[in-house]
Amino acid sequence: MNILVTGGAGYIGSNLVDQLVGSGHTVSVLDDLSTGKRSNLSKSINNIDFIEGSILDEEVVRREVGRVELVYHLAAAVGVGNIVAQPLQSIITNSRGTENVLDACFKSEAQVVVASTSEIYGKSAKLPMCEDDDRVLGSTRINRWSYSTAKALDEHLAFAYAEQGLAMSIIRYFNSYGPRIDEKGYGSVVANFLRQALANEPLTVHGSGEQTRCFTYVEDSVRGTILAASTPAAKSGVFNIGNNVEMTINDLAKMIIAATNSSSTIQHISHDERYGAGFEDTKRRVPDMNRAKTVLGYEPLTDFATGLNKTIAWWTSNLS
Repeated sequence: MNILVTGGAGYIGSNLVDQLVGSGHTVSVLDDLSTGKRSNLSKSINNIDFIEGSILDEEVVRREVGRVELVYHLAAAVGVGNIVAQPLQSIITNSRGTENVLDACFKSEAQVVVASTSEIYGKSAKLPMCEDDDRVLGSTRINRWSYSTAKALDEHLAFAYAEQGLAMSIIRYFNSYGPRIDEKGYGSVVANFLRQALANEPLTVHGSGEQTRCFTYVEDSVRGTILAASTPAAKSGVFNIGNNVEMTINDLAKMIIAATNSSSTIQHISHDERYGAGFEDTKRRVPDMNRAKTVLGYEPLTDFATGLNKTIAWWTSNLS
């Protein structure tokens, strides 16, 4: 197929591009390199068409979508720190940019897979988190929730276009990690901890560290993404793409210190100290994997210890 990946120079996007190229597809990538990197595409760069541009550019989006049959829409402003620091630009990118992509796909009759996020669920205490669960968010005065709201609008737009005939599916990523993860920790606690551990610096844990997350190795994230496009029954559906093995952030920090043979200690700082007054965090986040398993045939294949060792091996070979 002829395929466009928006955000294809990013961490998950570039791994997806490599898989698509390896499967024989003709792939183009649209990325403004605000967080993505050309180096992430070094493996496939000679076999793709790379366009440096923004999803906010309607003309570019319309042109590139018009050349393909399938779009994987991964371009977005991500990372809690980034959202809190730049709420306006993040909202515009995540809402207007996705509207441009969906409108172009609708008009050219291209299929689209929309990448969404576990942030959709907000601070819901209902576990595991099922795709059709109610969303629980804080005040609109708290910038942290603007990301969840913008991505929810993306999903509403996708469902509305689907009612008009757009072939689409939505995937919600849960804490993906792996090779090419941003070494600055952009949107990833795993990356932040790895950077600190390998420098023998204190690992900064926000809050008590007893909040839990479920971590998904990037190969599993990519496989779930491709299944959402290639499975006929996935049309007009939304799917959690993750791993339901839960761990505390304190335990994550300890595992990373041990895996890297680091002399780092663990240092707790308040959420207010890191993000400013009024920040709210989600205590637990665990995906319900039943729909992804039943409809897509998706199950995570890589356990955290194995995935972490692969990530460390990549990091030490490419970033040290």
